[in-house]
Amino acid sequence: MTPIVLPWLELGLCAAVIAVAGSVLTRYGEAVARLTGLSRSWVGLVLLATATSLPELFTGISAVTVAGVPNIAVGDALGSCVFNLLLLVLLDELSRAEPLYRRIDQGHILTAGFGVIMIGAVGALILLSREQLDLRFYHISGYTPLIFIVYLVAMRAAFDYERRARARVQSEEAIEGLTLRTALLRYLTAAGFVIAAGSWLPFIGQDVATAMGWKPTFVGTLLIAGATSLPELVVTVSALRIGAVDMAIGNLLGSNLFDILVIAIDDTVYTKGPLLSAVAPAHAITAFAAVIMSGIFIVAMLFKPETRLRGTVGWVSLSMLVVYLFSSYAVYLHGL
Repeated sequence: MTPIVLPWLELGLCAAVIAVAGSVLTRYGEAVARLTGLSRSWVGLVLLATATSLPELFTGISAVTVAGVPNIAVGDALGSCVFNLLLLVLLDELSRAEPLYRRIDQGHILTAGFGVIMIGAVGALILLSREQLDLRFYHISGYTPLIFIVYLVAMRAAFDYERRARARVQSEEAIEGLTLRTALLRYLTAAGFVIAAGSWLPFIGQDVATAMGWKPTFVGTLLIAGATSLPELVVTVSALRIGAVDMAIGNLLGSNLFDILVIAIDDTVYTKGPLLSAVAPAHAITAFAAVIMSGIFIVAMLFKPETRLRGTVGWVSLSMLVVYLFSSYAVYLHGL
């Protein structure tokens, strides 16, 4: 087997493990939420978003501690944000009965707005961290605590919005004989597989970059981000099938917030200095692409367009797709 083929096979195997374990993780994550009386929207925003973002978390930690490839860690987190927003295009295409943006809750604007703040801030800090504004406490960036604070504020604001918007009555009965203990056990078992695969990904990404002559920036942003976003893809399609579109949207937007939190966590465990000072400026392209796509989503939520191209996707999805392709090509040029 040639040195070029082996890393790609390892990447495919790792992606398959994440896809299978991710689907189990999200299924029992939802079960845990329902058994504890949480709302479906809260499930998507917090519990499922955290569950499906575990690959990014452990890929990032492994990348900055053991593998020593910070570009893969940041590229994976920001690339996953863009990939999650790209999944809105898939949702729109599969939502044939009614345009997507006319059937989802307005509350998602709140989460998307916080996404613009957090992702945009990281994009700016990637550029500013090389200048005089590089504040730090020991090896941790001075801006990292702000990311933690904004994330907590976003979760609190979303919770308060839901509580004010409607009263909810949730069943705490066992689901089809499933007990809370069983659901937790299966959730944690699936999480173990996701953690193992996520920890392996940075090493595979480094091997792919070496074999193909690519920079870790490109590999992390496109390949590793695509692999670690497979749970979001599984949840998106599954949620649409059962008619839980809001849960799918909440999962995607909530995953973006958690992915930015992952960058802050990676910064705390990266001991060679502030993380964003050690990565390529090209990551800012991905961050600002995610901001633009989030802005397009907010406009669509307020405008609620009806026009669709041949009954499939509308101008909103086409705009997001163009931004994704343009940013991917720009990162590819920097990754050669």
